[in-house]
This record gives sequence, C-alpha cells and structure tokens, in this order.
Amino acid sequence: MGTEGDQQTKSEGGIRRRVCSCTKDDFLPEESFKSWGNYANALIQTPTRLIDRILTRSEEQEELEAKSRSQNEMKKTLTWWDLIWFGMGAVIGAGIFVLTGLEANQEAGPAVVLSYVVSGVSALLSVFCYTEFAVEIPVAGGSFAYLRVELGDFVAFIAAGNILLEYVIAGAAVARTWTSYFATLLNFNSGKFLIKVNSLAEGYNELDPIAVGVCIIICIIAILSTKGSSRLNYIATIAHIFVIFFIIICGLIKSDSKNYSHFAPYGVRGIFKASAVLFFAYVGFDAVSTMAEETKNPGRDIPIGLIGSMVITTFLYCLLAITLCLMQPYQNIDTQAPFSVAFKSIGWNWAQYIVAAGALKGMTSVLLVGAVGQARYLTHISRTHMMPPWFSQVNAKTGTPVNATAVMSCATAIIALFTKLDILSNLLSISTLFIFMLVALALLVRRYYVRGETTNANRNKLIAFLLIILASSIATATYWGLSKNGWIGYCITVPIWLLATIGLWYFVPHARNPKLWGVPLVPWLPSASIAINIFLLGSIDKASFMRFGAWTGLLLVYYLFFGLHASYDTAKEFERGRGWKNVEDGHGVDRKDVPSAPL
Repeated sequence: MGTEGDQQTKSEGGIRRRVCSCTKDDFLPEESFKSWGNYANALIQTPTRLIDRILTRSEEQEELEAKSRSQNEMKKTLTWWDLIWFGMGAVIGAGIFVLTGLEANQEAGPAVVLSYVVSGVSALLSVFCYTEFAVEIPVAGGSFAYLRVELGDFVAFIAAGNILLEYVIAGAAVARTWTSYFATLLNFNSGKFLIKVNSLAEGYNELDPIAVGVCIIICIIAILSTKGSSRLNYIATIAHIFVIFFIIICGLIKSDSKNYSHFAPYGVRGIFKASAVLFFAYVGFDAVSTMAEETKNPGRDIPIGLIGSMVITTFLYCLLAITLCLMQPYQNIDTQAPFSVAFKSIGWNWAQYIVAAGALKGMTSVLLVGAVGQARYLTHISRTHMMPPWFSQVNAKTGTPVNATAVMSCATAIIALFTKLDILSNLLSISTLFIFMLVALALLVRRYYVRGETTNANRNKLIAFLLIILASSIATATYWGLSKNGWIGYCITVPIWLLATIGLWYFVPHARNPKLWGVPLVPWLPSASIAINIFLLGSIDKASFMRFGAWTGLLLVYYLFFGLHASYDTAKEFERGRGWKNVEDGHGVDRKDVPSAPL
C-alpha cells in the first residue's frame, strides 16, 4: 500500500480524492469485501443476489449520474465531423488489407465483394440500432449501458466481457498485421520480424515484439488527449483515403476481366462463410458510440457520424474487393499482404511500398480509435462496480481514463505477442455478432415495453414474439451450419421469423417513441438485424465457438465471485439514495441531463 507521500488527497465538496490510488478500496470498496466474514455472507447469498441482478434493470438517469464516479468529467470536444473520421479510422484497417485476400483465396473467390455487401448490410442495421441508444443515453459505456438499461445487469455483464474481449482481440489482430505490412514496406517477407518458439502450441508460437511496441505507443497517444487523438486520426485517415483511391484507380488500370470468369467458385456457402469472417472488417464503429459523452451535440452528431462513416466505408470496401480480384486470379492472391503483392505481380514493384505505407497509416488509426473506445467501455463498466472502480478514474489534466487505457492496451499487447490473425478474426466475429444481436433485441424491448403504458397482455405478446424471432433465427443458422445442400428447412424457419415480426408490428403497440432521433422501420430493421447477425454466427467454425464458450465460462466465474456482489452492493446503495426500478418497472427519467438539440 502507498505512503502518505503518494496518497496525497484534496477535499472537494467534502469528498476526498487521491492523486495516486493503490489501496484495496480502489479495487474492492464495497460492503461485501470489507472483511472475510462479509465476503462469506455474500457468497451464501449468491443465488438470491443473482436473481435480483437478472430481474433488475438500470435507469437511464443512473447511467448518466454514474459519470460522477470518475472523479472528473471527460471533455466535450467532438463534433459530427470528428465522429465520421473516427468511424472510418476505426474500421478501415487490417480487415480490408488482409482478410480480403484470405477470404477471396480460400472461401469466396471474386464473389468476396458480395460477402462485403452482406456483412456491410448487417453492420449498417446494427449502426441504426446503436444511434438511437447513443443519442438517448450519451455515456461512455456504449452497448454495455444500453443493455443494462433494457435487458438488465446480468445480460449486460456477459455482453461487457465480450465487448472487452472484442476490443482486445481486434487491437491484437491489427497490431500483428501492422508488423506484416511494415516488413513489406522494408521489402522483407511478411513474417520477417516474427520470432518462432517451437515449445509453444501451433498458432501461438510466432512472437511479434513489434506489435507490442506499436500498442505501447498508441496507448501513450490515447492517454494524452482525445482531441489530439482525433487530430492524429484525421491525418492518418486522410492519407489512408488517398492510398485507397490510388489502389482503386491504378489497380483497375491493370485489371483483367478474365479473372472474373469464375465469379463464385465456392458457391453461396462460401460467400456467407467469408461474410462471417469479414465482419471483422467492420468492427470498430461501435467505438464511436462510446464517445457520446465527449460529443458536443449527440442528438445531431452521433447519427451523422455513425451512419455516414459506415456508408462510406462499405462503398470503399466493395470497390477494393472488386479491384483486387480483377488484378489477380483469386487462386494467386497472397493471404498476408494481398494488395502489395498484387501490384508486385503486375510489375509495379514501386507501388507495393505506397500500398504498404497506406495500410500502415490505416491500421495505426484503427489501433488509436480502438484504444480510445475500449478504455471508455471499461471506464463505464467499472462505474457500475462490475469491474473495480479504479478503472473508472478520469485524469483531471488530460480528461481521459488513464488507468483503463493503460490496462486494456497491456492486454492487447500480450495477446498480439502470441496469437495468429486467423485465430483472432474468427473469435472476434463471434463476440461482435453476439453483442450486435443483443443491442437490436434491446431496442425492440425499449420501443415496446414500459410499465404503466404496456398492458400485461401486450407484454406477454412482446415476449412471445421476441422468443419466436430468436428461435427461428437460431434454427435458420443451425440448419445452415448442419445442412450443406438442403433448402426445405428455410421454407419453415424464414416464414416463422417473418410472421413473428408481422405479429410484433401489428399486435403490439409502441410504448415509447424516441425524443431526438429514432431507428426507422421498427420492428423490421432491428428484427432483420437479429436474424442476419445470428445467421452469420452459423458460418463460424466450431473451434471458435469453443473458445467463445471458454471465455464466457471464465466471465461467469468472475461474476459469481466478485462482479455480482460488487454491483449488487452498489445498486442497493443507489436504491437507498434515489430508488431503483425492477424489471417490471418503467424507466422514464428526468431528462434534464439528456441533450435536447434536434437534428
């Protein structure tokens, strides 16, 4: 524990705040952890507390007030222009520059462009769902906060663990790809800087020290300033866009239509299988929603920033995929640095350096936005005490969550050191699709259920229709995964999904309308998002699901022994102070802290 010198405090309004924190109370300050006797009593109450957390939802107001637990507020410096560039910077990186070649070569052929369309539509549907929540609940917690309000603490925690895993894996994958393109830029083989350790398991035995160094540098930049990170992201992303246009224009000049003669050599199954993996290329846009707390006018800026960046990104992805497959036969596309090698194959050796430099700039911006976003997720999760509150501290000088940024960056660096890209990309897609499905489900709950307005009959109909939508979507994905050539199952599962969505639209009245900006075509759009996300899950390999299950199991162990009791104590403290609403209660709140500026 620290000495008086490193435990300097100051008093602000009667609250003592440490300049340097390193005591037990920074990590486990709750009543359940005050003594071993208290902890034993908490463990005995685990079943009761678990039921309470499953059945209890947060209030919007509580999520907004949780900002005070960070000691200092984040600075409101961002506009829709910042968010568009953050959105593109977060997304355009390792996915397009590596996975395009991998999936075109092994799964989809030239039809990889259709794979990008499918995953792009799925991502865009999720973007719409995110925007309504981000406008109404402008906090750093992103999807964690949204799920906590609509689906309860327990579901939010499971999602939170996978959100953090998503960001760590995404950052690690991009960092390792950064090394590959850096080697290409220096005219080396893409694996030049990897250190092979034969004593480690296959897939984890090629160490990447450069990726670790890149993660450390990005961490320092993210800690110093959000606005500064935004400006650096501008520079990197603008340079990146120029390189993308260079690839498209010059690549099409050297295109050969004969390379499109076998457009879909692996059939429809290959297109969807590639699409599930290529969803990795769209991961990162949700980081923009975590910046709502630092946005000047969330009601206007967030929808423009999120939707605008996603539309632009999808269009560029499709053009890049078409260009790559026109430059080379899909069988000859390099799976490590496809665009650089493609230019080399047509005799433009000098062009590979421009491509590699552009890819490095793009991946640097992806790492930067990812570091900013993942830290803000962890900050808000720890405000609820599901994670130690030490992570929620915001530095008064920089206005950034220093502790959360440093810890998440360290985790990213460790994973990047050991794990290969193909293992990371599949596992990442599962976590992301799972979370996006939950956000779409939460949006339907938000629109159709509020106590005092929704009758018991309508509530029961809502539950029934949602269960049917989920069950039919899971059945469709399962049939896709098990039946290689069958089609009869789809004639049953798809109409059931359609009828359930029609039933929800026709028989259950809306209980809530958005105040500032809302998702159009409810329930069709969120219901389609649920179906597509679950369907894409059916195309991911078994080993990735086993890793996903193991991680979720570890989350449950942590939750039952620590997170449950910490969040339970925090919730009860809030209940004694201001009141708490059960899952059967509505959560209409005083909107004074919610931005009211119209579009």
